[in-house]
Amino acid sequence: QVQLVESGGGLVQAGGSLRLACTASGRSFSSYAMGWFRQAPGKERVFVAAIILSGGITDYADSVKGRFTISRDYAKNTVYLQMNSLKPEDTAIYYCASVATRGVLTAPAAYNYWGQGTQVTVSS
Repeated sequence: QVQLVESGGGLVQAGGSLRLACTASGRSFSSYAMGWFRQAPGKERVFVAAIILSGGITDYADSVKGRFTISRDYAKNTVYLQMNSLKPEDTAIYYCASVATRGVLTAPAAYNYWGQGTQVTVSS
């Protein structure tokens, strides 16, 4: 089975930075793209960023453009989300996800595997 494990969440002050990591494992793991999503209390899970692993092409939600950067490290089988200039509205549980084939990468339904999530809390 494929396992995705997020790490790096925590409490940070507004304006600060945090880097999340998502490490994939499992014999069957074969990913076309990886994405980050977040879910705030009482709200739906929404797209944050995605990266096509082979070419490194990225996409971001408008709310995080210029502040967040998604990247990958093939050797470590890990995808990162560097979050800068954090705002209280960034507070959410952040999930990483993997998709094996082409799809609409901004849509949660496109992804095959999900991590358990990591909490990010930004204080004002």
